Amino acid sequence: MESMERHRQFLKALRWEARESLDTDQKKGIPFPPLQKPAPEGAKLVDLVPPTALNLGQAPLLQVMNARRSRRQFTAEPLTLEELSFLLWATQGVQKVIRDGYATLRTVPSAGARHPFETYLIVNRVSGVEPGLWRYLALDHKLCFLRADPALPEKVSEACLGQTFIGQAAVAFAWTAIPYRTEWRYGVLSHKVIAIDAGHVCQNLYLACEAIGAGTCSIGAYHQHKMDALLGVDGKDEFTIYIAPVGKVERA
Repeated sequence: MESMERHRQFLKALRWEARESLDTDQKKGIPFPPLQKPAPEGAKLVDLVPPTALNLGQAPLLQVMNARRSRRQFTAEPLTLEELSFLLWATQGVQKVIRDGYATLRTVPSAGARHPFETYLIVNRVSGVEPGLWRYLALDHKLCFLRADPALPEKVSEACLGQTFIGQAAVAFAWTAIPYRTEWRYGVLSHKVIAIDAGHVCQNLYLACEAIGAGTCSIGAYHQHKMDALLGVDGKDEFTIYIAPVGKVERA
């Protein structure tokens, strides 16, 4: 019980009163970290459908909220590029870069507008998009190709502790956290709000999926080292924090 109580402290706002006394890197005048990881040199880029051209997601919000469920069974139908563009915009779309590049306003909230996440995609069935591992360049609204691997669906299922439906999805979203983006501003207070921010992102994915006849299921049970290795991140300055497979679903 003593150990459980220590972990519960993480959920409490006990240290925010001392925020003004924190010696953060922002207060030290250290430049803010990049808002986005750059694409690898020479990487293949795919333009997504611009937000202004999207013609999806017109369902009434009340209807979408009432229909929202965790979906673990997907049809063989692929997602279209427009549908993937819509889901990426709904979860991490950049509306505006503000304060001389210090922060971004996006379709989801984030503490201090720090947005510490990168979105990786394990693509299986998306029309016009090669299967493989991709990353969303939110500032550019483009996809960046990282590598092909026919075994990725099996590998992501294994990394998610044998949850085979993840590898059967049209695409699996995998978000990583780059904690320093938030730590730069909030120091030791960052880690609670990073966890909260991840929830904002995935809930937008749930609602956006329901609005286009697709479904998703949030995944917090995975093997940390295997998922980090699959995405090609170091597990220290960037690591997997949340996963969500997406696919079309049968409707009654």
